[in-house]
Amino acid sequence: MPMNLIHRKICSSAKWADTVEERLTPWLAKHDLGDDVLEVGPGFGATTKVLLDVVPKLTVLEIDPASTGLLRTKFGDRADVVEGSGAQMPFEAGRFSAVVCFTMLHHVPTAELQDAIFAEAARVLRPGGRFCGTDSQLSLRFRLLHIGDTMNVLDAGGLPGRLTEAGFEQVKVRARPKEIVTFSAVKPG
Repeated sequence: MPMNLIHRKICSSAKWADTVEERLTPWLAKHDLGDDVLEVGPGFGATTKVLLDVVPKLTVLEIDPASTGLLRTKFGDRADVVEGSGAQMPFEAGRFSAVVCFTMLHHVPTAELQDAIFAEAARVLRPGGRFCGTDSQLSLRFRLLHIGDTMNVLDAGGLPGRLTEAGFEQVKVRARPKEIVTFSAVKPG
């Protein structure tokens, strides 16, 4: 969804990519994502770069045509890059061992569309598959970065119920106010 120029510059920088790698690598070490992973909303691909080093097969789904082109140029020989919406995924049911999304859900303009992404993640996962990710929480700095952007911050308190409603079990949500929320859920086997 729309990002202002400053936000785009930061998210496409080498410094941001290094920060993502530093923070995401230990997080990924704690999660077995299986053999066929879908990343929803990779943007400029900082998270994609890290995922490619730890998962056997990666598909990325990006809604923005310009970002999709960039991702194909950067990673098209190592990942299947698909343009499309996470709320209407163009994949068959039960295909993926895991679905992940990192710091992108706040760019989804409505809770209804976020819920559609959750439901689609459940649909495309195999039984026993894991849906997990992270997103930022509201702070003054975060708000300033998003002036002119779509910004619909997840309510961490309501997230467990929303994921359960989408069809998940074993839902775990951890929030650090003004910083980050992490979540993990499993499609029933």
